[in-house]
Amino acid sequence: MATEMKAGANPPLIGNRPKKTSYLIKHWPIYSMIIPGLLFFIVFKYIPLGGSIIAFQDYNVFDGIAGSKFVGAKHFLNLFTYPEFYRIFKNTLLISIYQLAFGFPAPIILALLLNEVRKAVFKRTIQTVLYLPHFLSWVIVGGLVISLLSPSTGLVNGIVKMFGGDPVFFMQEPSYFRTIVVTSGIWKEVGWGTIIYLAAMAGVNPDLYEAAEVDGAGKLRQMWNITLPCLLPTIMVMLLLRIGSILDLGFEQIYSMLNPLVTETGEVFDTYIYRIGLLGGQFSYTTAIGLFKSVIGFILLVGANMISKRTTGSSIY
Repeated sequence: MATEMKAGANPPLIGNRPKKTSYLIKHWPIYSMIIPGLLFFIVFKYIPLGGSIIAFQDYNVFDGIAGSKFVGAKHFLNLFTYPEFYRIFKNTLLISIYQLAFGFPAPIILALLLNEVRKAVFKRTIQTVLYLPHFLSWVIVGGLVISLLSPSTGLVNGIVKMFGGDPVFFMQEPSYFRTIVVTSGIWKEVGWGTIIYLAAMAGVNPDLYEAAEVDGAGKLRQMWNITLPCLLPTIMVMLLLRIGSILDLGFEQIYSMLNPLVTETGEVFDTYIYRIGLLGGQFSYTTAIGLFKSVIGFILLVGANMISKRTTGSSIY
């Protein structure tokens, strides 16, 4: 038996297997690296979930959670009967849909175009220029947008005047606000979003492209039949994550451009929560709004994940 075994080979494990605890102890330096991430989520994500109970109370800062009166679903009923609720919900949903329809495909298209650039210096320069807006705060971006669209000194209205038109008060017209929000969001984040898709493209087997060239496939055919199918799992995961936060638009972007003249089409849940909850002191009511947003996002995420799993095989769990 011993003569049949190769020299230096470890004997097969029969019966006794190494325990998981001993494996964790042996490799503890590696597993200890996840501790900061776990602590972050525990402290800033899971522990604050206990505060959601105030959505079912008439919360008072001085009485605290333990001393505040329990009122059940009172604040949820007030939410759905509030006359402005459906307008705010409509604004939030429309802007999210516009961002999903126009903003989500933008980094995919940009990544596909950059992937075809063969001059390395030119490609890196374009990538750097496109990534830079991501590192600007929305306060700065909002100021740039307001300056560019100014009716007196703005570049856009300067071009309009050059062609004999009258200045347009873009930031004071409710009909323009959603377009401005979506466009500025694409400009700021499209370059950063391409990183994920370019990284996914780097993992595509080059032999597939060589075989396609041998078969006479052009660049467009290769992109359609090779690149996009290889990107599909990444695209679906990113889409699912975006759908799960469809009612979260980001407070900074909207608030930096919002003014009383465009509130009709520009006020969303995030700015409403700030105005009523933090400034108005209605903590229980705005917590109910936050729970409503979370439930809607959870339902959409689970539903979209099931559809994606059955149709493409890609899912986040």
